[in-house]
Amino acid sequence: MTLKKFELVSSFSPQGDQNHAIKTLTKRIKQNEKHQILHGVTGSGKTFTMANVIVNVQKKTLVLAHNKTLAAQLYQEFKAFFPNNAVEFFVSYYDYYQPEAYIASSDTYIEKDAQINDAIDRMRLSATRSLLSRNDVIIVASVSCIYGIGSVEAYQKMRTNLHVGQILDRDELLQSLIAIQYSRNDIDFQRGKFRVRGDIVDIFPAYEAKTALRIEFFGDEIESIHQLDPLRGRIGKSFDKTEIYPGSLYAITPKRRNAALKSIKIELKDRLQILRNEMRLVEAQRLEQRVTFDLEMLEIMGYCNGVENYSRHFTGQNEGEPPPCLLDYFGENWLIFADESHVSIPQVKAMYLGDRSRKQNLVSFGFRLPSALDNRPLKFSEFEERINQVVYVSATPGDYELDQTQGIIVEQIIRPTGLLDPVIEVRPANTQVDDLIDELRERVDRMGHRVLVTTLTKRMAEELTEYMLELNIRAKYLHSDIDTLERIALIAALRAGDFDVLIGINLLREGLDLPEVSLIAILDADKEGFLRSKRALIQTAGRGARNVDGKVLMYANKITKSMQACIDETQRRRDIQMAHNKKHAITPKTINKPIFKLDSLKKAASNTKKSSKKISKKESELEIARLRKEMFAAAKELAFERAAILRDMIHQLEQEALGIS
Repeated sequence: MTLKKFELVSSFSPQGDQNHAIKTLTKRIKQNEKHQILHGVTGSGKTFTMANVIVNVQKKTLVLAHNKTLAAQLYQEFKAFFPNNAVEFFVSYYDYYQPEAYIASSDTYIEKDAQINDAIDRMRLSATRSLLSRNDVIIVASVSCIYGIGSVEAYQKMRTNLHVGQILDRDELLQSLIAIQYSRNDIDFQRGKFRVRGDIVDIFPAYEAKTALRIEFFGDEIESIHQLDPLRGRIGKSFDKTEIYPGSLYAITPKRRNAALKSIKIELKDRLQILRNEMRLVEAQRLEQRVTFDLEMLEIMGYCNGVENYSRHFTGQNEGEPPPCLLDYFGENWLIFADESHVSIPQVKAMYLGDRSRKQNLVSFGFRLPSALDNRPLKFSEFEERINQVVYVSATPGDYELDQTQGIIVEQIIRPTGLLDPVIEVRPANTQVDDLIDELRERVDRMGHRVLVTTLTKRMAEELTEYMLELNIRAKYLHSDIDTLERIALIAALRAGDFDVLIGINLLREGLDLPEVSLIAILDADKEGFLRSKRALIQTAGRGARNVDGKVLMYANKITKSMQACIDETQRRRDIQMAHNKKHAITPKTINKPIFKLDSLKKAASNTKKSSKKISKKESELEIARLRKEMFAAAKELAFERAAILRDMIHQLEQEALGIS
């Protein structure tokens, strides 16, 4: 294993209370404290704090994010902080994923449909390779990292070790490469392939983006190992030794595969006996046909559609045992930063039951063997067992985090920009609409700012928007019925000043980072519930902390416990922030953030909407091909939200081509 220290490269130095947070977190990690909370407000530089802690403790680190978009953002930030270390990206590698399912009530079977992103597949392999070959590794991952993958023992055992002077028959090397799921292609040389020219074997590792290897033989002896530019064919630096890791996280030995095929046949026989004894003959016939076909494919091709449903047999796990996952690749002494833990931890908790309920139907109705249930994410208890040390990072930590840490909280509430948490005012709900109209006119007309308004129902959001339009107030609403493209377009248009007031139910989702917004209005703030809980109110109020004139209006006829907790917490933060600004003579400034350009997407969407009546089948196919190319390019750049928009547009065109409305 390569031993190298983490090196933080940055022109910044810790500001405000970052220094205290870094020192405290570092000290407690070195004292083997298992659970801590970094209670950091938005804009306080939590990522920079995490980077400094990693340098201080020098441990392999997993940064856990609750979705791909946030993970991509964190990956880019950590990549910039640690250019000389292994910063890796591990998220679901599907650009599009429709899981296999069966709806019993309508007797509807939905076949699995997926498109794998080649770039992310490579990055996943690079992540596991780095974890097993070096110690200076940061993995930024979504919660999909708790899903089952190949076992670390098999993955490590199947690597091919080469060194100069090694006595090795060339054909033996080729056979070992095929065994770890590399394929020969002497013409189209790309990752996961190898080519042979006499005594020269070129290998393009599945985890590399631009670098291949050239192995030169002299008889049965490896004479040299060089780095190779696969595009230009140029030889780079030489190595005394190298390792080639498998081309798939599910690579297995021939012996293990034969054992798996045997155990699948035994399970099929037992399951068919049960179904026939229960006189469920349709289910028995369906299962026998499907599994028999899969077995034939596995024996001949080594692969079948839905092979992951047999993963327990291939890994050698017993029924009910937790599947191997990315967490097993870290070893013993490692660290987790659970970013936005109030969202990511509940997601980890919910994943097992959601996955099992879908698969239970497939098993019950003869679409899958019971072993398919073991192709799953970890149960939360299994996740907890694998944790070494964890820092929960959130502005509003959840109950679980607070219980686990028993008051071990490190605060970071000073923003380097000097921005304060917004002022909060409570006004009567009886006249909330009229009062809001007066207040927002002041903000929009005199100050040129934007406004966010939160309601409790879609209907109220729509009716309030209509009322404002009648008063010549440029307003629009945002809720779950609005598709992805329109949602992003609305946010960009609000920031650009195309309209002034955005009305919605839950404005907490990522993407609403709007420095132009100086007023947040919370209607019916005293209606206790999920949208008016303490954490939801604090998060909503935080949307006003990007603007120096930030203000929150809560409309209520009484002050609830949640409201009071939000008001008290916000005021406590403001007092600390103002004292710091005064002490250091800091003048707060509104954040300057570029506005996302949507012109190309709008044009593509417009073309797609026009397509249903005006273009031929051939034109439709060409448009789909063009959009698919754009989608893959966006995903390769880690612009997942844009890729999702393009995916939806492709799906719409495909449905129209099939005559589905």
